[in-house]
Amino acid sequence: MPAIILFWILAIVCVGAALTMVTTANPVRSALALVVCFLTLAVYYVTLSAQFIGAVQVVVYAGAVMVLFLFVIMLLNLGAPAARTSEGSGQRTAAVALGAVLLLVLFVSGMFFEVPGRAVSAASAQAQGTVKAVGLTLYNPHLPWLFPFEATSLLLLVAVVGAIVMTRRQV
Repeated sequence: MPAIILFWILAIVCVGAALTMVTTANPVRSALALVVCFLTLAVYYVTLSAQFIGAVQVVVYAGAVMVLFLFVIMLLNLGAPAARTSEGSGQRTAAVALGAVLLLVLFVSGMFFEVPGRAVSAASAQAQGTVKAVGLTLYNPHLPWLFPFEATSLLLLVAVVGAIVMTRRQV
């Protein structure tokens, strides 16, 4: 019973933060509401015994991505009152129409397609999201995940070095 209560509390907080993020005119408040959404998703992952994914959610999304968003908002001075007075002629109507189309597509796809499931024991379901399970899967020599992981880390390293070189050249 406590799990369902936690679920509903998190659901209300997450939906409230999502609505605040979409409806507020202040971009800084919108970004902070998105952080609340990210943190509630991390709590969901932890309650589902996916500790690694929950930690990644906090570190990558609530941490790095939101710091980047807030940095761009502050750099572009989007928090200034003059920046918020843009006139959206048909933006609100288009957004509502596209949202309705998205909900319709999700509803129809749920009616016509069934996601195949497999029977998983409770013990193996709890062990799938742990750091140990992710590490064993990632570094298993018989599975193809090690090379893409290392290639991505090398690509990110090259991007960071390139950004530093380009920045130093302009100074």
